[in-house]
Amino acid sequence: MPSSIDARLSALGIILPPAPAARAARIRMARKLGNLLFVSGQLPSVNGELRHVGRVGDTLDLAQAQQAARASALNVLAQARAALPNGLDDIVSVVNLRGFVAATPDFVRIAEVVNGASDLMVEVFGEAGAHTRTAVGVSSMPHGVVVEIEAMFEVV
Repeated sequence: MPSSIDARLSALGIILPPAPAARAARIRMARKLGNLLFVSGQLPSVNGELRHVGRVGDTLDLAQAQQAARASALNVLAQARAALPNGLDDIVSVVNLRGFVAATPDFVRIAEVVNGASDLMVEVFGEAGAHTRTAVGVSSMPHGVVVEIEAMFEVV
């Protein structure tokens, strides 16, 4: 029988990808401490292939960067599902998201980019998906991608 969050994902037409493998040695993609689950920064990969390479305000526009944030957030959820015994049903709430966005110096709509990730969390978890957040513009990102999203969840 599908979990309640799996049913919600299905109703929304969302298919979570497999959890991406770590791209760097000696890190964990997720770590549970007490009732918190920390998920390492996730890049916008689809089927193991990095997407959305470039900087917003230069080679990518706002809508493309928001899509990248959503793709990164899907990978965050995939990591959380893999790390928890009962998958996403073990999540009580989304505590915090951090979004890093590669942007030109004159691009100031960083928070709107990260909305692509925040909106997904609220779609999936409802009010429990509302969270605190940091959105930071940077000059470059790992592998040249436009967005990286990390998360902290309250779990059972």
